[in-house]
Amino acid sequence: MALKSTILKANLSLSDMDRHVYQDISVTLAQHPSENAQRVMVRLLAFALEYQDGLSFSKGLCVEDEPDIWLKNYSDEIELWLSVGLPEEKWLKKASNRAKQVVLYTYGENNQGPWWQKNQNTLRQYTNLKVISLPYSATSVMAEMLTRTMALTVTVQDGEIWFSDEQHSVHLIPETLQG
Repeated sequence: MALKSTILKANLSLSDMDRHVYQDISVTLAQHPSENAQRVMVRLLAFALEYQDGLSFSKGLCVEDEPDIWLKNYSDEIELWLSVGLPEEKWLKKASNRAKQVVLYTYGENNQGPWWQKNQNTLRQYTNLKVISLPYSATSVMAEMLTRTMALTVTVQDGEIWFSDEQHSVHLIPETLQG
């Protein structure tokens, strides 16, 4: 018998002073059985950092040809392809060909640097690709915030991020590798 996804609900209080976006957002998302807490929380953070009207979670890990999050226009064209992790270059090429803009948030312990060294020269040819690295020390604390129902606060100012719930708070300084 296959394991089912866990349904999660999050209320995000977003104050992005860099983009002048102030929103209270309620989202429902599914945690795939193979998806760890850190990846779920990085998806939530990416959603908040790129938030705009119409942005939504896709089927993600359940569907090979979809990003984690996307924004489609009325013609069903992909305006924004948003993914997390360390995908293969060919997958990013496909994303760059299908979407107007692609944003990748990388995370993980001791593997972001080698992945970037291996792929950076090839990825530079994709002019619509932005790659942002999140520090493992911060994303591992974010994983501790995962519950079925979450109330999270995301504050962005001068490129720095504060991500918190009632019991935890983490400060992130993302590094833009490309874009």
